[in-house]
Amino acid sequence: MDDAPTNEPASRRATMKDVAARAGVGLSTVSRVVSGKPGVAPAKVRAVERAVRELNFSRNDFAHTLRTGTSATIGMVVTNISDPFFSALVGGVEERARARDQLVLVASVTDDPEEAERIIRRLLQRRLDGLILVAPEDADLTFLEEERRAGTPIVFVDQPPTGMDVDLVVVDNEGGAAGAVRHLHRAGHRRIACFAHISGRYTSARREAGYYRGLAEVGLPADRALVVSVDDEVDVCTEALLELSRLPDPPTAIFSTNGRTTKAVLGAQRLLGTHLALVGFDDFDLAVLMTPPTTTIVQDPEAIGRAAADLLFSRIAGRTGPTQRIILGTRLAERGSGEMSPPVAAVPVS
Repeated sequence: MDDAPTNEPASRRATMKDVAARAGVGLSTVSRVVSGKPGVAPAKVRAVERAVRELNFSRNDFAHTLRTGTSATIGMVVTNISDPFFSALVGGVEERARARDQLVLVASVTDDPEEAERIIRRLLQRRLDGLILVAPEDADLTFLEEERRAGTPIVFVDQPPTGMDVDLVVVDNEGGAAGAVRHLHRAGHRRIACFAHISGRYTSARREAGYYRGLAEVGLPADRALVVSVDDEVDVCTEALLELSRLPDPPTAIFSTNGRTTKAVLGAQRLLGTHLALVGFDDFDLAVLMTPPTTTIVQDPEAIGRAAADLLFSRIAGRTGPTQRIILGTRLAERGSGEMSPPVAAVPVS
């Protein structure tokens, strides 16, 4: 359609070659001038300086960039690199980058939106060929529109930014959550609670929506009393389990919306001595060692990273056209924790 959004930049950054062509000199002359080296005739110095001003050329500290206009480096920003999901995501990007002899410059940001914005801006000053970004919550990233117009391809991962139409790679959060509910229903559960994580509102909201979709698909009523918002602290999940146990018709199963929440629920159940069936979104290393082993909805962060890198490198290579939204599927790793268990009874905690 004529009004379909595109990812084609309106302009691009000036390169060394552009400056040389405008000034009517060779690349080596431009390199010497912008590096402040002597041995260039005054007239040529003035011509290069005039071209730099007219083209708004920024000096780059990488010699390769000075020579070719490309840094052979992409940037990547994640919100918590210590999280196994994000470290695996980085690994997938690096795999694709190594195949192209490209460097990946990785920055990890906190939940502080101002800090995240500051780090992203500093990273972009490195004159990167492109950027893969996990959008920090509440960060104002509208300044990236100018960066895209200047010719820097940007791909978002895991969650979309607010108010921007961008290339995006995500997983099927709703479909995976609905699949967890269907699995618990097949195991005989009719009262299924949802423990929704507080951080990461986009994924939490999408997975909670999938939980409701799953209930509708199997003909179970939606009961808001069975949905609790929690962080990844064991004591918070313990209190939530106790509250649920006091309901007239308590749950027999739990769907948890991310790996950290699943581990907190496991800790709370161990503390209380309860054994509600459990399916968690996100796999984790020790899932197979739990008693019983924990059933999870598995997403493949390395595959997500590879898909994001492939999309970014295609843009770097010059592909234009509408923005793309790639949605990767999930799978159920059935391990036994979703089987039928008796309802939890209220247990005092000393």
